Amino acid sequence: MSRDLRQKSSEEIRLEPATVPQSHRDILEKKGFAHVATIGPDGEPHSNPVWFDFDGTHVLISQTTSRQKMANFNRDPRVALSVLDPDDPYRYLEIRGTIADIQKDTSHGFINSLAKKYMGKDEYPEPGEGRVIVKIAPERFTSMG
Repeated sequence: MSRDLRQKSSEEIRLEPATVPQSHRDILEKKGFAHVATIGPDGEPHSNPVWFDFDGTHVLISQTTSRQKMANFNRDPRVALSVLDPDDPYRYLEIRGTIADIQKDTSHGFINSLAKKYMGKDEYPEPGEGRVIVKIAPERFTSMG
């Protein structure tokens, strides 16, 4: 999954994730949905809404290993996501970045924390097999509003 960094000509190579713009950081602290876009096996875009959390540096999402998105992450770690402000749909934050880490969520602690945030429930009703936590490192941002 490693890429040849010498091929980056006009892009800055980042070792640390970029900082979310203060003007739109609050969007990541609300209960909105992130539309996550990956690159499919034939180069086609693949996008769908997901629950997310923000640890102050990385965007975290829950995923099962049997999904197409997981295969896309494993093949190409580049990802884009956009989050609308749930209080103002004309305000959004787009994040482009890469997958920094994928960890097993065997205890379902992370998906349960998302269920609490989004559903008000202590446990996610159908956690599924092979649940993982995907950590996205932001590299670039665009925003509106």
